[in-house]
Amino acid sequence: MAVSKQAAQRTDGERLNLRKLNELEVRNQYQTEIINRFAALENLSVGENINRLWENIKENIKTSATENLGLQELIWFDKECLGFLEQRKQAKMQWLQDPSQSNVNNLNNVRYEASRHFRNKSKEYLKVKIEELETNNKIKNIRGLYWSISYFKNGYQPRTVIVEDEKGDFVTDSQSILASY
Repeated sequence: MAVSKQAAQRTDGERLNLRKLNELEVRNQYQTEIINRFAALENLSVGENINRLWENIKENIKTSATENLGLQELIWFDKECLGFLEQRKQAKMQWLQDPSQSNVNNLNNVRYEASRHFRNKSKEYLKVKIEELETNNKIKNIRGLYWSISYFKNGYQPRTVIVEDEKGDFVTDSQSILASY
């Protein structure tokens, strides 16, 4: 049983670690748990609200997937980095309110520390990704290898949905896309 990409995308920006589905034991455990959760849903009455039923199904899938697959960390930017940004913002506000030499020195020190921290976090992230590439190469996971190389080469590419309407114009907003069908 596969997890759809929509189910893999979490509302808080985290993604499920779908690579664990390649492990037979994890995949079997996930399938068993999904089957058990759906068996429990069969006892619900037919007259219930369809939206409530859908929410139950969706939450069961999300819970099972999160428990069995775990979440995959996507980027290196974390809460600690947010703290450095906040310190830098506060130092800049202090400097703007009182442009004394001590505040200038404080701002420069905070900027230096924040930049150093960001640089180190970025290097750690790249090191982990390179090790992942090496692992994919060693275990002959060609799809994972090429996907990772493509991701590094192209960077993040946001997805846009563009549809041509009856007039031949391209539309991107959801209401116009729905109207064109």
